Amino acid sequence: MTKLSVNINKIATIRNARGGKTPSVVKAAIACENFGAEGITIHPRPDERHITRKDVYDLKEVVKTEFNIEGYPSEEFITLVLDVKPEQVTLVPDGPDVITSNAGWDCINKQEYLKPIIEKFKNAGIRVSVFLDPVMEQVLAAKECGTDRIELYTEDFASNYAQKEKAIEPYVLAAAKAQELELGVNAGHDLSLENLNYFVSKIPNLLEVSIGHALVSDALYYGLNNTVQMYKNRISQPSS
Repeated sequence: MTKLSVNINKIATIRNARGGKTPSVVKAAIACENFGAEGITIHPRPDERHITRKDVYDLKEVVKTEFNIEGYPSEEFITLVLDVKPEQVTLVPDGPDVITSNAGWDCINKQEYLKPIIEKFKNAGIRVSVFLDPVMEQVLAAKECGTDRIELYTEDFASNYAQKEKAIEPYVLAAAKAQELELGVNAGHDLSLENLNYFVSKIPNLLEVSIGHALVSDALYYGLNNTVQMYKNRISQPSS
């Protein structure tokens, strides 16, 4: 069964817009787990525009499922992750000025950069995933980098969902190659109630989806408990 990891960055964005402690990312994480989420994802950025360093340490104390910290592997980020020791770190290539992740790693040209970073995390007992476009050559290069998993960057699929049969093709091929190479496969970015079921049904042995913006937005209409259950149902139900 594919696990649902809820990215709670948007909870922190709402809190930071007003200041203070409301809504609480800690309470949100606990609630998501209680409602059935199998993981919590955060993306601490240098400017702390949503998740702060304090949040990272506070969440480490309460997350009982899988804690996944994603981000660009700056020295500060590496030090933070090694100190907190989450179950998984997901490396993304976007710098501090990017609003949200917008591409996967170029593992071909960044291989020598990524290898020692990945090795450092793995030596600390932290599973490593790298954000990746569904490109066969990049999957092969990711394997050479030493990562445990890849996270397929799904914005292109979501943007072209109206032609879903064509949009899913590169993801099916990339996932199959990754699994052939014994790489675990995660996925995330712009997955939603509309497209999630189709994506999961077409990617066998998909281990995890990380969903934040759409899920938190839907929770405004349906409530957090109902929304988490709706996403889990989309994952588990047969393709429609």
